[in-house]
Amino acid sequence: MAERVFLIVLDSVGIGEMPDAKNYGDEGSNTLKVCFDTGKLNIPNMRKMGIFNIDGNDYGGKEEKPIAAYARMKELSKGKDTTTGHWEMMGIVSEEPFPTYPKGFPEEVIRPFEEKTGRKVICNKPYSGTDVIRDYGEEHLKTGALIVYTSADSVFQIAAHEDIVPVEELYRYCEIAREILQGKHGVGRVIARPFTGTHPFTRTKNRHDFSLKPTKKTTLDMICEKGLTCYGIGKINDIFAGQGLNGFIRTADNKDGMKKTEEFAEKDWKGFCFVNLVDFDMQYGHRNDVMGYTKALNEFDSWLGGFLPKLKENDVLMITADHGCDPVTPSTDHSREYTPLLVYGNKIKPENMGTMEGFDNIGRMVLDMLD
Repeated sequence: MAERVFLIVLDSVGIGEMPDAKNYGDEGSNTLKVCFDTGKLNIPNMRKMGIFNIDGNDYGGKEEKPIAAYARMKELSKGKDTTTGHWEMMGIVSEEPFPTYPKGFPEEVIRPFEEKTGRKVICNKPYSGTDVIRDYGEEHLKTGALIVYTSADSVFQIAAHEDIVPVEELYRYCEIAREILQGKHGVGRVIARPFTGTHPFTRTKNRHDFSLKPTKKTTLDMICEKGLTCYGIGKINDIFAGQGLNGFIRTADNKDGMKKTEEFAEKDWKGFCFVNLVDFDMQYGHRNDVMGYTKALNEFDSWLGGFLPKLKENDVLMITADHGCDPVTPSTDHSREYTPLLVYGNKIKPENMGTMEGFDNIGRMVLDMLD
C-alpha cells in the first residue's frame, strides 16, 4: 500500500504504432524512436527504469537490472486525443470517438456562436495553430472577428489578439462555445489560443482548455470520496472540467510543471498527484520539431534523476503518455501509438508487465496502491 502516488503524463510520448494505426493514417509512427534516431537522446534515468525493455522497443539497449516495473499500454478507446487518453487512464473507455470537423464547423454551430459573442468568425477549417495567426491575424486585427479553427483532433479553437480580445473575454467566448458544443457536436475540447505582437504574431502562455465533463465517475472521484488528496498539475483540471480534484495548479511549460511537482512532493499529504507535461506535444510534436522534442525528453530525464531520491518510503511514481505525436511524419497531428508505463517505488517489484489492454489499468493500479 502506498501513501502517495504520482502519475506524470509525458504528453504524446508514444512508443510505436498500434495495430489499428492504419485506420488513423498513422502507420509507421514511433515518437520515442524518432527521438532516439537523432543520436541525441540521453535519458539514463528512464533507461534504468526500463523504458527500452518495454515490449516492442528494439532500440536503445535493454537494461540488465531495471529499477522499475514497466509495460506497454494499448488504448481501448476510439480516438487519439488528450481527453480520450486521460479519461481512459481514469476509467472511462470511449466507445465512440469525439466528433471531428475536417470541413469546418456547420452553420448550426457557427451561427449561434456569432450571435452570442457578437463577433463574426473567420477561417473555420483545420489549420496549424501558428499558421492560422500568420494567415488570419491581420484580418482579425482589422475586423475584430474571431479566428475559429480545428485540427484532426476533436477541438474547437479560438485565436484572438490580447489587445483586441482580453484574455478573460476570450475565456468567456470559450464557455459560450462549450455550451453550444454538446450532444452530437460535443467536441473533446474548446481551446482558447490568445496571441500578441505584430506580424509575425506570437502565441502566449494563456492557453486554456474547456473540456466536456466526464461521462461517469472516475478514479479521481473515488479517491476524493475516500477523503484523500487528489491534486492536478498542468492541464489536468481542464481535461476533467474540474471534476474529481480537490486541488490543482496550472503551469506555464514543462519546466514549471516539474518545479510545481517537486514543490508539491515536499508538502505533507496522502493521496494522488496527477501531472501533465504538455510541451512535448504542444511545442514539439505538433510543430514537427524532432530536435526540440528530443531535448525536452533529455531535460525531463535530468530532472527525474533529482526527483527520484526525494520520493518518500511509501511513495510510488508512475510515468506514462496519453497518445503519440510523431514529429517526423508529414502530419502535425497526434498519432495512434502504444504508450509506455514505468512504475517505481520502494515496494514495487521491477518486472516486465507485458502489453496491458487499456489505459484504465493505470487507474486500477492507483486505486489498489491507495487501498
